[in-house]
Amino acid sequence: MKKNILTIVFPLLAIVLIQSCIKEDYFGLSPYGNIKDIVVSNQASNAKILTDSNKVIVEIPGGVDLSEIQIQSINLSSFAESDKKVGDILDLNTPQNITITAEDGSIHLWEVESFVASVTPQLANGDFSLWYKTASDYYEPGENASNTIWGTGNQGTQILNKLATIPEDLGADNLAAKMITLDNGKLAGTFGAPISAGSIFTGVFNPDNIDPSNPQAAIEFGTPFVGRPEKIRLKYSYVPGDENKDKTGNILDYPDACDIYALLEIRLGGKTERLATAWVRSSETQEALTTLEIPFIYGELDNSYPDYMLPSDHGFVSADSASFVLPTHITFVASSSFDGANFAGAIGSTLIIDDVEMIYD
Repeated sequence: MKKNILTIVFPLLAIVLIQSCIKEDYFGLSPYGNIKDIVVSNQASNAKILTDSNKVIVEIPGGVDLSEIQIQSINLSSFAESDKKVGDILDLNTPQNITITAEDGSIHLWEVESFVASVTPQLANGDFSLWYKTASDYYEPGENASNTIWGTGNQGTQILNKLATIPEDLGADNLAAKMITLDNGKLAGTFGAPISAGSIFTGVFNPDNIDPSNPQAAIEFGTPFVGRPEKIRLKYSYVPGDENKDKTGNILDYPDACDIYALLEIRLGGKTERLATAWVRSSETQEALTTLEIPFIYGELDNSYPDYMLPSDHGFVSADSASFVLPTHITFVASSSFDGANFAGAIGSTLIIDDVEMIYD
């Protein structure tokens, strides 16, 4: 799939990634025995991790056999071990226990419970009312790092003391997400990264996948999702910058544009297939927040659609199943410069989005 508007990928990010490997700092044998993330079969949304009570809550669609829920991934505190592993079965008809042994030998008993998913799910914190402060003293969207479904490109820009995605106060306690294409300065330009486009996406940063030669490998796009919305509705404003340039500083003969899109996917057995596509790329100035509705197109896109809307590393679901099958994941992305991953964009391009909502029949 083309995630071609994110500017989190540039050489300086390798430094940030290495510094982010172990977030639970401790001198000596670690006493931490936390479940930091878990994914189980048929999961409908990100698991809710309650570290204060050692509890995990997972959302499972109605009709699923709760006695055969399989652990698909589990991420623990550094150096901790679990009595459950990937492939093990949980019977979530009743709460199940997972025992975590910390590096220092201390035992931490966790409880996993489930509840029935909505047939018309929404994206958690889609109104961007919640922002939490990171250890590096900047804000990211979500209740906290453990429970948010949202990520930004800020991990790659804060090392330059620049934040391309920030909360925007609209008044009356109403926050939105503001994305700005920033000038990274001469030093970053010598590394081939002259600009950073603001971006926000559903996904997580996984330090276990750090690859200094490919920083994007540490970003896992998408979040569990099992609805079939007709369209996506949101409020947005966009003002493109004055001069759209490529990474070498040449002025381009077309304006900058924002990207806003959502992709419904089926991810099973290590294979990904696209179920539906909702996409807007626009260079038009829209100074005041206005409502935008983007229809989901289910099934394969024909040649009347632009190439950037097509998946690059997988295909579509079969035509016969596109009309009824449920997705397993959704990827939502917004950016102030559509070609930011190639460090092309107009400094000052500004996108604000708020109140992202899935619309059902």
